[in-house]
Amino acid sequence: MTRHFLDIDTLSNTTFEAVLADGHARKRALKAGTADKPLDGKVLALVFEQPSLRTRVSFDVGMRQLGGQTLMVTGAEIELGKRESVHDTAKVLSRMVDGIMIRTLDHDLLTGLAEHATVPVINGLTKISHPCQVMADIMTYQEHRGSLAGKRVMWSGDTNNVLTSWIHAAAHIDMTIVVASPPEMALGDDVVAKAHAAGAKLEVTTDADAAAEGADLVITDTWVSMGDDQAQRRHNLLSPYQVNDRLMARANPDALFMHCLPAHREEEVTTSVIDGPQSVVFDEAENRLHAQKGVLAWCFGLVE
Repeated sequence: MTRHFLDIDTLSNTTFEAVLADGHARKRALKAGTADKPLDGKVLALVFEQPSLRTRVSFDVGMRQLGGQTLMVTGAEIELGKRESVHDTAKVLSRMVDGIMIRTLDHDLLTGLAEHATVPVINGLTKISHPCQVMADIMTYQEHRGSLAGKRVMWSGDTNNVLTSWIHAAAHIDMTIVVASPPEMALGDDVVAKAHAAGAKLEVTTDADAAAEGADLVITDTWVSMGDDQAQRRHNLLSPYQVNDRLMARANPDALFMHCLPAHREEEVTTSVIDGPQSVVFDEAENRLHAQKGVLAWCFGLVE
């Protein structure tokens, strides 16, 4: 059966843990000079409908470090679902490459591609979720502080795709996610109910200060994302949720700060925080490379 990596909530607990463990192991092996190249002869198509720095470089370099090759394809070149049906594109690519990574805002396009492809399809980002980013985030926390079990994770700001994947991960790890956002951007009751049904510990509030109390990890993201056209309104709504020194002081003294980047300094996070001693944002960025090697290894059957 073809293994697709679409969302964290589609993984079993065993698979979730195995992918993370493999990412850690491959990072250690690379640093020690003992890394193997098990994907020699494999080609991964990188399909980008949205621009990217970290996703493109991390998948390209990761595939090469595993011994394989990549083929870059832009949305403008193939016009997926427009010039040719998703069904036909999936069938054609499956005859020519060994795997497909796609970055698109359209989550239905991702799932449609996976439905018809006979090679692994990997979610590099959609408007709904960003599972590869959160695998890298969790790997980063584990490196610095150990297990997230029993920890309090505070999310400050917009309720976006990265948060969705954190909520999915909370069903695999006994941690509590506290989401602080303006009422206009609050998680829907259906999202909260689904999370609780899956076993995730999730709390929602409009009070950022209260949410940060006792947090072991503080996370935020950009206030204006791809496709947003109401920048000023969003800034006005989200300004009380800026992660600054005052907010971080409410968290535990050894709390970490994360941001998936790119960051807009002095907007969602101050420079003093993102460049401060609690920030691990560049470790996160590097770990996209290693966590995604774990994802690739699982998709290609190297991890059980």
